[in-house]
Amino acid sequence: MISQLALGRLAPMNTFFPGRWISGATLVLGPLIMCAGYLLRHLGTVTALTPQQHAWAEAQPFAAYGQLLAYTSAPALLTLAYAVFAVGAVLLFPAFVALAQRVGGGLAWWGATLLAAGLFSRLYFAGADQTAFQLAEVIGLDQATNAIMKEYVDISYGPWRVPVWASVGQYAGSLLLAVAAWRSGVFGTARAAMLLLAGGTWMGVLKGASIPDVLVTGLLCVALVPLGAQVLRDRLPAPAGRPKILSW
Repeated sequence: MISQLALGRLAPMNTFFPGRWISGATLVLGPLIMCAGYLLRHLGTVTALTPQQHAWAEAQPFAAYGQLLAYTSAPALLTLAYAVFAVGAVLLFPAFVALAQRVGGGLAWWGATLLAAGLFSRLYFAGADQTAFQLAEVIGLDQATNAIMKEYVDISYGPWRVPVWASVGQYAGSLLLAVAAWRSGVFGTARAAMLLLAGGTWMGVLKGASIPDVLVTGLLCVALVPLGAQVLRDRLPAPAGRPKILSW
């Protein structure tokens, strides 16, 4: 008789959530689209603001001032940037679940769960961003900026501060999942470090994106996309407890 543990190791990935095709597709598309979202948010701000406006925005205590100004200057571009970013956050949820499935073990489960909590908080922030932009269209930039900045802390933290506490999951979860992936041999040291670095990007409402944000998210693509391609080709590295396949 084959043991239940052996059956679990032999079972194809398609028998577990989110399944082989969703796992592979989101491991490839999730980080790529998130990286595109960061890039568009950076380029959107740079192209929408004049040098004088950019200098003024940099002098403000919060990035929200510049983001609202950029939206009123180029609403279509900023809407595209924020939308692509939100799509990336949605797709990374099954991607991180798929990675945890390959790694296995409690450390990976905790890491993926905390990362998922961080992604949920990003969607809350996306809703707050959209509300702020629509308010600027309805009542004008100055009144909208004054109203939003007056309540900025409460808007950013959310009801009972649930979103801001959930956002901590990104930082803790990326550490746990990176360590678990390295210990299991699914990721080598370099790719585990890339996953960890990508977990250090900012969280919050009406935040601007920088070149370092784009670069570390590009590293996440390097870490996850090859695994996604392996999943789609049904050529997976050995699960935890078996000889290491990936070493970089």
